[in-house]
Amino acid sequence: MLTVERTLERVAKIHSDKPYHQHPLWKGLVEGTFSKNQIKAFAQQYGIIPLWNHNYHGRLYVICPNANWRKRIAEVVYEEGTGALFSDGVSHNELYLNFGADLGLTADELLNTAYCPESIAFRSYFQEKCGSTFLEGVSSHMLAAEAQGPGVFVHMAETFKRCYQMSDKGVAFWVIHDIADGDHSSIGEELLADFATTEAERELVIKTVAETNDMTFLLYDGIYRCMQEAA
Repeated sequence: MLTVERTLERVAKIHSDKPYHQHPLWKGLVEGTFSKNQIKAFAQQYGIIPLWNHNYHGRLYVICPNANWRKRIAEVVYEEGTGALFSDGVSHNELYLNFGADLGLTADELLNTAYCPESIAFRSYFQEKCGSTFLEGVSSHMLAAEAQGPGVFVHMAETFKRCYQMSDKGVAFWVIHDIADGDHSSIGEELLADFATTEAERELVIKTVAETNDMTFLLYDGIYRCMQEAA
């Protein structure tokens, strides 16, 4: 029988078999091997996630069938929109715009980026997944996407400061998300106990995490290609 514990083990194995920090995109970001123009290209393409997060977390809130979980998702949406929990009242959207500004990008340049096909494909997939069923949406968002950031983003922020002379304000988005994503992604056992009560539902969780991981790597491939073109 596929237990909760075994399901979480298989989810962890998906991430360990294909760790995002080994992708050349993230290796270069942590090691500081890209030019500043390449970092700008990264900031523009990656913005398709944080600058439009209301289309992801917001959909989870709308379709959540459980009042207690809806409250928890509401807190995440509230934090993204206001920054009142982790970032002293600065919304996460504004934190990302500050990141871009520190690189010399205007808000207009970030908000009106000509996204690459891989970024557009990821956005379409992620929006659909977050608005389908709550089990699939929260598995995709919190067990797959947000499980990737903690432990790496804070090191990346230090690299940005050291290699690109960025300020604490400019890298705050990454420092805060290292904390916030860790908080969001630690819900696995509770989630499965409440919403994945059958073996078929637990298999769906595993399938969703694996699929989201593959789509996320497609996004990284596209961003990396854009950065190579900006070199």
